[in-house]
Amino acid sequence: MAAEIRGRGTLDRLSYYIHGQAGSVADYLLQGILTTLLGGVPGLPGIALRGLFYRLMLQMDGFAAVEGGVRLRHARGIRLGRNVYLDQGVYLHACPQGIEIGADTYVMHNAELHVFNFRDLPHAFIRVGRGTFIGESVVIRGQGGVSIGDSVLIAPQAKILAVNHNFADVLRPVIDQGITGKGIVIEDGAWIGAGATVVDGVRIGKGSVIGANAVVTKDVPAYCLAVGVPARVIRHLDEAARWPLQNGRQETMRLVTSDQ
Repeated sequence: MAAEIRGRGTLDRLSYYIHGQAGSVADYLLQGILTTLLGGVPGLPGIALRGLFYRLMLQMDGFAAVEGGVRLRHARGIRLGRNVYLDQGVYLHACPQGIEIGADTYVMHNAELHVFNFRDLPHAFIRVGRGTFIGESVVIRGQGGVSIGDSVLIAPQAKILAVNHNFADVLRPVIDQGITGKGIVIEDGAWIGAGATVVDGVRIGKGSVIGANAVVTKDVPAYCLAVGVPARVIRHLDEAARWPLQNGRQETMRLVTSDQ
């Protein structure tokens, strides 16, 4: 596919670019007009104007707060729940099956949720549940499908990558060999530590904790702590209910996951 793109003529490249940004020329123009006119309006007036007019190009269930400088591509495929907050510099690219962000979810500055799928994988999407927090500079790639549950905490600079490159043919550049996508599932209440990487094909169970800078290459069961490269389970968190009290209160675990 990469070689085919490089071989396109100017008009073909222009068409490819536009359809990489929006579903049609009309949608592309609407996105450009709205984001140019309103995308840089500061403060509460900007949030109010974007909350009112951005629903012309994307789906909003109630009011969502969109700060200035948020980049939106294939906005028709974006759905924001009530009270979603998108911080400055967030980038949402939604083709082909869209990005859904549940109510009361925060997406902090410079986070990137990206589903651009020029290789036509069949299950490309990102779905985020209610009350989830996506930290600064988090990257989520959804070519194979990413499902994130309710009340999930994703710390800064974590990477959730539901895509992998084929590389078996040593006579061809990796970029020309295609990609695969099995999908990633992160269940309710999990915590992904700062700088952690979750690779394609992984399920992280309910309430589990992934340590900072861990690389998760295999499923993590519910209510477990996994750390390291590659990540391995070192504790079953549901045992905490049986820990003895210390100094009149239960001991607080100080994990390598960072504060957020």
